[in-house]
Amino acid sequence: MRIYHTSDLHDHRGIVARLRTLRQNAPGLLFDCGDSLRGSQTVYHRREPIVAEIDAAGYDAQAVGNREFHYLFGCLRARAAQMRHPLLCSNLVDVKNRELPFERFHTIEYAQPGQRPARVHLAGLLVTQYPAGSRWERLFGWRFLDPQTVVREFAQSVPGDEALIVLSHLGLPRDRELAAANPRIDLLLGGHSHDTLFEPELRNGVPIVHAGPYGQYVSQTDLEYDLTRARWTLAASSLVPLLAAA
Repeated sequence: MRIYHTSDLHDHRGIVARLRTLRQNAPGLLFDCGDSLRGSQTVYHRREPIVAEIDAAGYDAQAVGNREFHYLFGCLRARAAQMRHPLLCSNLVDVKNRELPFERFHTIEYAQPGQRPARVHLAGLLVTQYPAGSRWERLFGWRFLDPQTVVREFAQSVPGDEALIVLSHLGLPRDRELAAANPRIDLLLGGHSHDTLFEPELRNGVPIVHAGPYGQYVSQTDLEYDLTRARWTLAASSLVPLLAAA
């Protein structure tokens, strides 16, 4: 199973042709770990040109980063409405019982040509913007859940022989903590801290992959199914230049 991922594009465009060529030559799932937009949680732009590029490139899912997040519910809902790809955030809920404009978890049935389908279960994690129970929570209605607890509970619901991938917008230090505490994760794709890892880090057997910011690289990770362990394991991972600036 091949997995591609980007993060922290920050409206750096020109990625579509290269991504489409990569996936035509070597098919695989394509994810983004957030902060693709030029706007932020306090600045709202009605038009975000990068969204059209993400859809044109055929991304399979995107995590909510702090630039996709907005304190105002209507602004986040308007951003999500522009996207044709799944937008994912597992550790953000609404205490005012409004319908969430994103998915909390996502499952994909995926098969490489000539192979039988495999189920891929996704969780998306957003860095906490304020503590639970704060006055900001009462004002805006968003509640941030503990990422460790969310992943631990989600992992218990995923069959051991099916892939569990985390799209993290927590930053590398917290990704290391998350991986160390949750060895059930098959692949942790990260962003937010703008780290570029030319080789994956392993923490408690969990591979952590960071492709760096601004679309300079896309990660390319191969998972293989280990019949002995009855789970997906890391076979290979590298960064591929994406924009001319790389």
